[in-house]
Amino acid sequence: MRTFVVEADGGSRGNPGPAGYGAVVLDATTGETLAETAEYIGVATNNVAEYKGLVAGLKAALALDPTASVRVRMDSKLVVEQMSGRWKIKHPDMKPLAAEAGRVFPRSSVSYEWIPRERNKHADRLANEAMDAGRQGRQWEPSRSRAEQATRDEGAARVVGDATAGAARARAALSRTAASTAALSGTGTGPAVPAGTGTAATAGRSGATALREERDTTAARAAAPARGWAAPADLGAPATFVLLRHGETALTPEKRFSGSGGAHDPELSPVGRRQADAVAAALAARGTVQEIVSSPLRRCRETAEAVATRLNLDVRIEEGLRETDFGAWEGLTFAEVQERYGADLDAWLSSPKAAPTGGGESFATVARRVSAARDRLVARSSGRTVLVVSHVTPIKTLVRLALGAPPESVFRMELAAASLSAVSYYTDGNASVRLFNDTAHLRT
Repeated sequence: MRTFVVEADGGSRGNPGPAGYGAVVLDATTGETLAETAEYIGVATNNVAEYKGLVAGLKAALALDPTASVRVRMDSKLVVEQMSGRWKIKHPDMKPLAAEAGRVFPRSSVSYEWIPRERNKHADRLANEAMDAGRQGRQWEPSRSRAEQATRDEGAARVVGDATAGAARARAALSRTAASTAALSGTGTGPAVPAGTGTAATAGRSGATALREERDTTAARAAAPARGWAAPADLGAPATFVLLRHGETALTPEKRFSGSGGAHDPELSPVGRRQADAVAAALAARGTVQEIVSSPLRRCRETAEAVATRLNLDVRIEEGLRETDFGAWEGLTFAEVQERYGADLDAWLSSPKAAPTGGGESFATVARRVSAARDRLVARSSGRTVLVVSHVTPIKTLVRLALGAPPESVFRMELAAASLSAVSYYTDGNASVRLFNDTAHLRT
């Protein structure tokens, strides 16, 4: 039985934004590239693009040998864990894609392995090529030799290698894959590309043709600029959010639940005001903040105003940045909630969908609200540094989402009052995180 390695990736320049996927099928023994596939899929999220890359990669392997065993390698922890059965698939956009991926090969024939992004450069490059092609209004096409490129530039007919019948079937199957995945999401960019014109590179070529094409492709790639993670960054200036938790209130040192519910909207304590002044001085010294956005709650507005006064900036309010509504738990300590509402607290700690007693917000609800606020801010902040003054849960959520970490990771983060972190959002949908948690270590 043959064994294939499928490496797949997807990306979204905006998340959601212009998106594409790439996948490569390798011979597990020799490491030889057997097939490539990539497609621009219109506006979608990173996760949708990653799943579509997986589906396309598996179907490419199926076209080569439906009896093979497959080892899937991806840098998406979410896809790997969900397809391995260790994480539940909850998002409605993911379920049909995961189901489609699960139907390509028998479950016993496929295994999944997470790999770091730097080991997934081939698929990442293909995904970026597909997104670049989509931006230019064309379909992705596999790499050509210099001679083929020159011939095309002169207006002559494109040279097509003498593919075997198996290669033709593989290209046709991959073309159908592109059409079916586009139809599934409604984000396709047009009719399916005919077999051999761009949805997949030649698969299963034989003899001298394979050696010639391998030599030509290697030469072309060496001459061409590097792309994806192998290339120098050319993504433009990111939108950078400097995340500032508000200063202390009277409730902070007592570790009481202090959200957005109830009638009490605490002000900064004397300690909190000193913290706000200190962080304002640190940010003024750096001089990089160009805009200030704040939660509507008083403790954040007071912290933001302290900075705004130093930087001579206005403060804009963003409702989506407010703290979680903790319902009946507002003002109580963890021990008091455990004593009075033990079962509800256990459920809340076990599931992001569980809400605090008395109609509070679940972490899932907060994540949707915060994600929408993030997307609004990123859309208008490209190349700018924005101070985002918010609370524990929204800031942890922004960090979690940037890292692609599971919801339960918010319980493993600690965020001090008046602490700073930073997330930079790039045009390809990726993000980088810097955690300072102390105004003395500010580097933005």
